[in-house]
Amino acid sequence: MKKTNAVFPYSVLDLAILKSGHDAQDAYIRSLDLARHAEKWGYSRFWLAEHHNMAHVGSSSPTILMSHIAHGTQTIRVGSGGIMLPNHSPLMVAEQIGTLEKLFPGRIDLGLGRAPGTDQKTAAVLRRGRVETVQEFPHDLEELQMYFSEDNFDAPVRAFPAEGLDVPIYLLGSSMSSAVLAAERGLPYAFASHFAPAYFAQAIRHYKNHFSPSAKSKKPYLISCINIIAADSDEKAHHLATSFYQMALGIVRGKSYPLRPPVDNMDAIWHPEEAAAIKNMMAYSFIGNKKTVGAALEEFIQATGVDEIMVTTNIYDHGDRLRSFELVSEIFKEMKVSTMV
Repeated sequence: MKKTNAVFPYSVLDLAILKSGHDAQDAYIRSLDLARHAEKWGYSRFWLAEHHNMAHVGSSSPTILMSHIAHGTQTIRVGSGGIMLPNHSPLMVAEQIGTLEKLFPGRIDLGLGRAPGTDQKTAAVLRRGRVETVQEFPHDLEELQMYFSEDNFDAPVRAFPAEGLDVPIYLLGSSMSSAVLAAERGLPYAFASHFAPAYFAQAIRHYKNHFSPSAKSKKPYLISCINIIAADSDEKAHHLATSFYQMALGIVRGKSYPLRPPVDNMDAIWHPEEAAAIKNMMAYSFIGNKKTVGAALEEFIQATGVDEIMVTTNIYDHGDRLRSFELVSEIFKEMKVSTMV
């Protein structure tokens, strides 16, 4: 049957992006301020990504930032979006996340990815020359889950204080591999549709059609991360979006650009082929006023059947960024979306 949700779940993904002329400390202050507002506006969770060797991305240590955010808020769930598991020992991840769960009971999420979150040279340094095989990520996931299990009590290696804690685990992905694994293991799945739209439809279809119920999840749970830039007018929203375009241009050019002030004309900055690449990357982006974004979001949710939207928003002015998240919260509170239950 169909059920109309009063409030569709909506959350935040943050990368602690550095602004032009500002440092990482400023990014961390702004992240906490955003989290406090997001909590007030009804966002479900606040996740932080893991990236390395990127001068203008401040989220190289997600567990430390999770503690920073959780300490400065009261109720919002705080998680990793995600921890790149092949970069770490599963034992150490369990210990760190278990510590956070003990410090902030019932508020910690563990999102896991298999990508390095960086370039290959940096990944080699992080992993001390270890080359990941196709089989290793599923094995690492199984080992990590074992450390959280009460059944590990008589093992020679145990993870304290993680053992026995019920920390939700989410698999993250931007292609088919994590969708297959999440379906096999019966885990919630979050797709990075905000920057990798190519496999989104195929991945979520496979995940839903092949999901195997588990002790933790009886049915599939799908989160889609998308870009949203909302403002009080369509014109202002598109102007604000040029800051994100400039940052994305760095990705296309293989460089790390800070978040720069908006400009009036992107055609003076990017080449046509670069513009096309960025627009393709942003296929699942929603830019405009409350009405424009709301209508597009409702259509997207109905078409894809996702269970939760995770919002990432890169706007130069902090006040404008807060306003965007506030408008998005209003959209979701007013939205009526029918889902199958």
